[in-house]
Order: sequence, then structure tokens, then C-alpha cells
Amino acid sequence: MDSIEKLKENARRAWATFGPTEMLTASVAPRLVRLAGVTAGARVLDVGCGTGVAALTAARLGATVTGIDLTPELVAQARANASLMGLGVDLREADAEALPFEDASFDIVLSQFAHMFAPRPEVATAEMLRVLKPGGTIAFSTWPPEHFVGAMFALVAKYAPPGPPGVPPSQLWGDPHVVRERLGGAVKNVHFARDVMRVQVLSVQHHRLLMERNIGPMTKLVEALGANAAPRLAELRAEFEALIALYFEDNHVRQDYLLTRAVKV
Repeated sequence: MDSIEKLKENARRAWATFGPTEMLTASVAPRLVRLAGVTAGARVLDVGCGTGVAALTAARLGATVTGIDLTPELVAQARANASLMGLGVDLREADAEALPFEDASFDIVLSQFAHMFAPRPEVATAEMLRVLKPGGTIAFSTWPPEHFVGAMFALVAKYAPPGPPGVPPSQLWGDPHVVRERLGGAVKNVHFARDVMRVQVLSVQHHRLLMERNIGPMTKLVEALGANAAPRLAELRAEFEALIALYFEDNHVRQDYLLTRAVKV
């Protein structure tokens, strides 16, 4: 197994813990779906669908929706959510860097805080655009590097062993300049918007624990440091709580995000 495949296998296992936090992004999904212009009858692909939050929000409008995710536990939870809502959505395990669809299969390709974790941005971008029809819309939400979630992943990288060479930080997808460069001449009418997700928690310590238990990279890092480097774990937790405190007010944590929409030429 090469370094990229090993990274994907680790991610597949790490994100299996995400399920309990699925509703944190429930308020973001309608914003993304509206930005993308999802309507009844549109053929929509949700890349990195997780537990189906964005995919099912689109399906509720009458779109024909397919969702893919690398982690089987999340796909299973997405199917359970679809069944509960009485929605027919094609949900399957697949890799954002190797989408199992024909060229120009979809009117709209979405990704809610997901494609940004594919290790090779150029490959994931090419695949998302390949399966999008000419004139179709690509739209995604990402975490900017200068705000809380981007800083959290930078903190994880500071304490974790280095990843494979050439794999850029996921939070670069939150920089509009980088997004424009990655989409390049394959798209037109690039549009950006910003919004805020507010996570209701009782304290800084509660939010730190929520992230430790459910956000894959942080969960695995805490497990590793707890087993092998307890003093470093204490340092990580202190630094993480200090970061959270910058965004904590009135029992919520402010999480700013970037929205991108473009049209395939």
C-alpha cells in the first residue's frame, strides 16, 4: 500500500466516529443547496456525503441525488437517515479521487466540508469536474485557514507525525485565491460567499471533548498522544482550549466557513 492509499485507509477509519456530530452542519446544508441552485429533477452528486446531511436536504427538494463517502459507517448512517425521511437516494462507498460515474453524469456537484480532505486536490477537482456536465454547477463549503476550524486542523498537524510529502493542508480549500487556482479555466462565474455556523456548547471544555471524541483527525491524535506521549497530550489540550476560547461566547462556538460556486465551461 503506497503512502496515499495508507492515508486514505487511515482517514476511512478515523472519520467513522463523526456520526454523533452530524447535525452540527444541518444549518449549513440548506445554504449550500440554495447557492448551488438545486431544484426538483436536477441530477445531484454529493461528494463526501457523510451521514447524508446535504444529500438529503437536496433530495427533499425533489432532486435526484447520489451521495458517496469513503467511510462505510457514515454511508450506513446516511442510508438509515434516508429511510427515516422516506427519500430515495443512491448512497454508496466511493473515493472522491476515483468517482465511479460516467463523464457529464450530473447537473450539480456538491461537497459540504468533505472533498477538501482528499489528499490530492488536483485529482479530486478533476474528478468532480469530469462527472459534471458542461454548464453544470459545482458548489462546496470549506473551512478557511484563518478561522477556528482551519486553525484546529493546523493545530492537529503541529502535533501529529508528518503526512506524505506533497499533500497540502485541507484548510487551503478555504482560501479563495487557492480555490480559483485549483478550478482554473475549467469553470466560469466563480462566486464566493461567507457565513457562520454556531455550535451550541456549554463550555470551552465541552467543545474540546466533542471534537476529541468525534472529529477523526483529532480523535486519532488524542488516542496516539494518550498512549505514547501523555505530556504532549496535556500541551495539545491546553493549546486547543485556548483556541476555542477565542471563538466561544454565549454558549456557542463561532465557526466561519467559505462557500464557493462555479459553472463548468
